[in-house]
Amino acid sequence: MTAEGQAPQVPVLNIANVLTMSRLLLVPVFLVALFWADGHDTVWRWIATGVFVLASVTDRVDGEVARRRGLVTDFGKIADPIADKALTGAALVGLSMLGDLWWWATWVIIVRELGVTLLRFWVIRHGVIAASHGGKIKTLLQAIAIGLYLMPLGSWADIPRWVVLGAALIATVVTGLDYVIRALRMRAAGGAR
Repeated sequence: MTAEGQAPQVPVLNIANVLTMSRLLLVPVFLVALFWADGHDTVWRWIATGVFVLASVTDRVDGEVARRRGLVTDFGKIADPIADKALTGAALVGLSMLGDLWWWATWVIIVRELGVTLLRFWVIRHGVIAASHGGKIKTLLQAIAIGLYLMPLGSWADIPRWVVLGAALIATVVTGLDYVIRALRMRAAGGAR
């Protein structure tokens, strides 16, 4: 506590936010690797997969570091979901452009992610809609599905890809509906004050 009885200010430049920004900076690196050599070169697909996995791991680590070390900032609250959506969106659109993933699946996920972001801004003066347990499962399933589609495993991996993608899509829609309900309740409670 400071002399005025307030909590000390957390610096914006901290390890958690650096990890978040590194994830954002890895998005163009990922895209270059994904599209190199017409997007279907085995070596470059493994490189793209590695960059995607590295960026996805920073998502997990930055949140834990921020909470454990008391480094949560307003900048991080905004930058973290932007970095997540940039990475996921880039991967989904890239895979669809290469013909490896159905466009409708990409649009279901992107529309849900944009919708939840808009909902968060819609209710921000009434409070923050925290990530739910289901939302974390959704993020994990999406990352695994994208990873499976990125890896040049051949047609034998089609069924595991479809199963994980199906689970990710179900979690995406269900958690999206949950966010809508939570946002409406938050707005209603805020308006009743």
